[in-house]
Amino acid sequence: MGQFADKHLHIVSFDVPWPANYGGVIDVYYKVAALAAHHVKVHLHCFEYGRKQAAELDKMCYEVHYYKRDISKRHLFRQTPYIVSSRSSELLIQNLLQDDYPILLEGLHTCQLLDEPRLLGRRISVRTHNIEHEYYLHLAKAEPGLFKRYYFHNESVKLRRYEPVLSKAQAIIAISQKDEQYFSSRYDGVHFIPAFHPHRETLMKPGKGSYALYHGNLSVAENFSAVKYLVNQVFTDMKTPLKVAGLNPPAHLIRLIEPIPNIELIANPSDAELFKLINEAHINVSVTFQATGLKLKLLNTLYNGRFCLVNDAMLSGTALDDLCVIANDAKSMQAAVKMLFRKSFTQRDIDLRKLKLGILYHNGNNVEKLIGLVC
Repeated sequence: MGQFADKHLHIVSFDVPWPANYGGVIDVYYKVAALAAHHVKVHLHCFEYGRKQAAELDKMCYEVHYYKRDISKRHLFRQTPYIVSSRSSELLIQNLLQDDYPILLEGLHTCQLLDEPRLLGRRISVRTHNIEHEYYLHLAKAEPGLFKRYYFHNESVKLRRYEPVLSKAQAIIAISQKDEQYFSSRYDGVHFIPAFHPHRETLMKPGKGSYALYHGNLSVAENFSAVKYLVNQVFTDMKTPLKVAGLNPPAHLIRLIEPIPNIELIANPSDAELFKLINEAHINVSVTFQATGLKLKLLNTLYNGRFCLVNDAMLSGTALDDLCVIANDAKSMQAAVKMLFRKSFTQRDIDLRKLKLGILYHNGNNVEKLIGLVC
């Protein structure tokens, strides 16, 4: 038995964290896995809306509970943000009242429990996944549809007003250094623990590849904006091959890429195909116009790929600047692409990356810090 074997922890998740296939739930799932590996008994509570109950979670957790998220439109007209008011459950409260174990809330989404008088005196901590009002404001700016744009903007205003509920948490666990700075300027008990992730070893290989790669969920406005930028302003006038890989590309993106000879679209690659694309690329290009949270796909490329070309917004608060090449406009990005294709990825590059990732993003070290803070 491990040193934490007598510890119990309730985790309240905004979604079912399996399959671990998008940013927020990747952090939740691999956090639970790391806690279980350290013999912490995790009582997992999941809000359910579209993702199925998962037997995979039963293997790691002491117990798993599911609660239907109420996604009815009536929540749109409340003062509380929709992402919060739609995650309310009396059954959840009753289950938490069965013992006095500490509670970790995942995201501002689940923070109604900080206002629950029956939980007064309980040790309750919050894992923040974003500065949510900033995130929703960026979504509003990127969204072409009028109704969705209004919703995101309205939600951003409500989230800014609601955020001070965090002052009632015993600890706030920020996911990036940028977020840590923001929350520390407003609340007490703020700590930085990077995202938990699936990577146990670095698998990048030395040498050269023959193409650059961009990957992401292509149905998300933020990502297809990034692709349009790379296609229209960076790679169209270059001979360098660019592969764009990701889930559910919209028709307008398919039409944009189709006539350009050096750019190839790979729709809905399997996990194995995506790993091979990342691993064999000479450059993994990661750009965003939304400097919020931590982009877990950046970790994916750093653990598994060669050169990583990014803009400043992609690195925001990650402490990974010295492992990437940074370019913030189309001309400097073109110059960086040309420069990197003249270089080989060396064993020295691999060793530096292993060292840096091992210090800051090691799940085992980070989970021990987490246990010390929340249990």
